Amino acid sequence: MSQTLGTWVDGAVASTVPADDRGLQYGDGLSETIVLRGAAPRFLDAHLARLARGCSRLGIVFTAWEALRTEVARIAGQAPPLAILKIIVTRGSGPRRGYAPDGTLEPRRVLMLFASPAMPADVAQGVSLRVAALRLAENPALAGIKHLNRLENVLAAGEPGHADHFESLLLDARDQVVCGTMSNVFAVRGGRLITPRVDRSGVEGVLRSMVLREAPGLGIPANEGSLALNELLAADEVFITNVRIGVVRARSVGQHHFPMKDIVPRLAAHIEALDA
Repeated sequence: MSQTLGTWVDGAVASTVPADDRGLQYGDGLSETIVLRGAAPRFLDAHLARLARGCSRLGIVFTAWEALRTEVARIAGQAPPLAILKIIVTRGSGPRRGYAPDGTLEPRRVLMLFASPAMPADVAQGVSLRVAALRLAENPALAGIKHLNRLENVLAAGEPGHADHFESLLLDARDQVVCGTMSNVFAVRGGRLITPRVDRSGVEGVLRSMVLREAPGLGIPANEGSLALNELLAADEVFITNVRIGVVRARSVGQHHFPMKDIVPRLAAHIEALDA
């Protein structure tokens, strides 16, 4: 469990938000989780671009971008060598009850700094995955963005057996692979990468985007597409991604094991070395 080192609300040291905050009341907001390494926020521009896309999709009129960048820089400067910074933006608070959003509300920003232990050394040798019983609902209006409604992930991570594996994979109602509870997933087939589209459910992870951007430069074609569970199990290699863990090879999915090959380690080393 990561230790909380500090919390700031709208730029001031604080650990609470008003009870009528719409992020608390309705999950009406977005979040970003940023790795701080050597006081530098990794992929900051990509995170803020995704946050801006999410605000646009939800109709949250967030304008405090300069203040947010200043706060990120100040907090990063006081962080330990490896840390996590979480940014939450909600639609804010208002006197009126009800679901209908009010365009006059002032969005609220919450920043939280966490100590982050190094990944265990054996993770590089591959991790075990399972398939969650829960099936993701499809909702194109919310797909891709990292909104605050993460109950499907919570329920899947609470299933019996999740704690015995590194991650649980989530399928949709058609048994197509979508993502993990905290990661995106890739299959390697014939030297090519495929990752599930996230236009109907799932989150467009920042590291997922980096892999799609960088892999072709390494001579590894990469595409988004549909990926059934049986196709995933028939892959040459499987790996998961998020900004905290990087690129991590899957040693197994359930009882199916994958051999150690060369594409995932090469891609992992390249992504780890990126500055932005």
